[in-house]
Amino acid sequence: MKRLFRNFLGGVLGAIGLVLFLAGLIVASFYWNASHSDWPRAGLISEERLPESAVAARRERQLAVQTALEVPASKQILFGDLHVHSSYSTDAMAQSLPAFHGEGAHPPADACDFARFCSALDFWSINDHAESLTSSEWALTRDVIRNCNQVAGDPANPDLVSFLGWEWSQTGRTPETHFGHKNVVMLGIEEDEVPLRPIASAGFGNAVWGLVGLGMSLGDLGRWDQYADVHRATIDAFSREQCESGVDVHELPADCHEVAATPADLFEKLDQWGFPSIVIPHGLAWGTTNPRGQDLAYQLGGDFHDPSRQRLIEVYSGHGNSEVFAGLLAGAASGSGEPACPAPTAEFEPCCWRAGEIVRASCPDPWSAACLEEVAAARSRAASGSRLSPVYAVEGSTIEDFGECGQLRKAFLPAFDYRPGGSVQYGLALGDFTEPGEPKRFRLGLMASSDNHRARAGSGYKEFGRTAMTDGGAMGSDWRDARASSFYYTGGLVAVHADSRDRNSIFDALHRREVYGTSGDRILLWFDLLEPDGVRVPMGSETEFLGTPRFEVRAAGAFEQRPGCPERVEQRLSPERLKRLCLGECYYPGENRRVITRIEVVRIRPQGSSDEAVGPLIEDPWKVFECPDEEAGCRVSFEDPEFPKAPRETLYYVRAIQEASLAVNGDPLTCDRDSGGMCIRGTVCEGGGEHGPPVADCLGRVEERAWSSPIFLDPSPGG
Repeated sequence: MKRLFRNFLGGVLGAIGLVLFLAGLIVASFYWNASHSDWPRAGLISEERLPESAVAARRERQLAVQTALEVPASKQILFGDLHVHSSYSTDAMAQSLPAFHGEGAHPPADACDFARFCSALDFWSINDHAESLTSSEWALTRDVIRNCNQVAGDPANPDLVSFLGWEWSQTGRTPETHFGHKNVVMLGIEEDEVPLRPIASAGFGNAVWGLVGLGMSLGDLGRWDQYADVHRATIDAFSREQCESGVDVHELPADCHEVAATPADLFEKLDQWGFPSIVIPHGLAWGTTNPRGQDLAYQLGGDFHDPSRQRLIEVYSGHGNSEVFAGLLAGAASGSGEPACPAPTAEFEPCCWRAGEIVRASCPDPWSAACLEEVAAARSRAASGSRLSPVYAVEGSTIEDFGECGQLRKAFLPAFDYRPGGSVQYGLALGDFTEPGEPKRFRLGLMASSDNHRARAGSGYKEFGRTAMTDGGAMGSDWRDARASSFYYTGGLVAVHADSRDRNSIFDALHRREVYGTSGDRILLWFDLLEPDGVRVPMGSETEFLGTPRFEVRAAGAFEQRPGCPERVEQRLSPERLKRLCLGECYYPGENRRVITRIEVVRIRPQGSSDEAVGPLIEDPWKVFECPDEEAGCRVSFEDPEFPKAPRETLYYVRAIQEASLAVNGDPLTCDRDSGGMCIRGTVCEGGGEHGPPVADCLGRVEERAWSSPIFLDPSPGG
């Protein structure tokens, strides 16, 4: 009876919500017609660039490390962020609203100035959601990127390279129809080098966030004017005319809304445009946008993977770590077809299991038949529910009661609501054998970026400002599972080994996968295969090999940061803009480097047949090397004598682990643990709202790290 009443009440509330939405849309339409605005505003870029001496100093410091570690490579390491949103993304616009305790809109120009002055990046890209981008916003975005590059100075030695791109954001209801989010990054920036339209996924996708903004504005009429931009953006997004399907992209109107329902459609349209581009899948191990049962295997078959464009994968972002695979059964189907609730393991406790334990603790007789029936019912409700929060499955429970269920235990900055089938290691271990010949593989380099929605490219340069430097703080905890706000982190970085600082050199490095990712700190990392003739084969390479492979790793820690901003930044930004954009803190390296404590090697031998279990193929860590306690860095070498004995495709990548330091949400739930280490109660990270508790950065100690791209070895035919 209670459930029937809840369903009835839910239907009534849903109808009321629909009426409120329609009322809000009507009111917003009137407001749109009655008010003229210059929306969409792209913002103004500072006309100043960094002095050449500042850019040269970065290279000089790297050369000192290369000399100390005897690195023979002549290439330089450049740091960037290839996953940045402005308020042209409707979810970012919604997060900027007063109702979400936002700080106001951040247009694309803010991202340019932030990357140049606050985070001092070498390169970055804009990646607003195509589902909500209008033709006027896309045109202004192209202008901003061109202007940002114009300010950068000599194209052969710019202070900052800015790439044009967008995000293709698809979310399927089932694992078979889910392809996730992918960033498209273009090489060119001129009108004849880029598409006239960004290519969106099917459906409204990210644009529905505008509806949330409309609804919230009805409860905040006293600040109606602050919602005007999101109203207009929402109306624009929902009033666009969709491009005709099956027509070559060159023959479509410039201002229609272009859609690709699947990755295969996206790749086909990019091929029609004919412009150089790279497509980067997000890390898919987090559950906020990925369904239960998420499985990268569905994306390897057919034409859903294009190895010529899909060269990299995002191993880490502000959503956390998508690297590690753990063979879990959470969310699997039972023999009856109903969602099952497996028992916990040392690595993972399913939230459905915790729901049953919460119910059991309230029973007078925990092992009676009546109690066991209630436990089973709670687990079934939690296993079958599609909501982010499992709290609804147990009446009277709180988020804190669920401890760290749903999270990968003891993981580095774990992704919220873990999805093992979307992890990078799982993807690298897969093979698709449906077609004759060689199996299809994901041969992807590893990169990291921020996924910041406040135009703060490279937001991880200092661990501060949780509500501004991550996506978890400003939204508050009253509208969704509050635990999610504890699993947002400052962003990661992508690093390239490039011949020079120019656009083509950076893009070439990305395409050849001579790339690594970091969790935000500017760790220096080199990883090479040493050929018998002395030739070095760098990270990201794939090569045929005969004999015993030998590898070499060199790494140096990031500089410790000084407070405040360099004088050159203070001279180029007004005090007001410095405070609004950088929050008064910039990338400002001191003289001392943090120590690399160890090098971890991961070996993966991908599937040889479709029925080969994935778990045993992933050896993590395969080898561990302790490093000396020296700022100068770490240098190790190792061999794999097993490779020639049982030759099969094998890949190797390394992690450089840095000494522990404080990080935002470093201990996501600050658990109270029992004697066995089980989290019996978790505390979410809150604060920062206009009417809520004070801002808290929820700092915890973590070991920041860098992940190299793999080196892929194929047994030599002669071997």
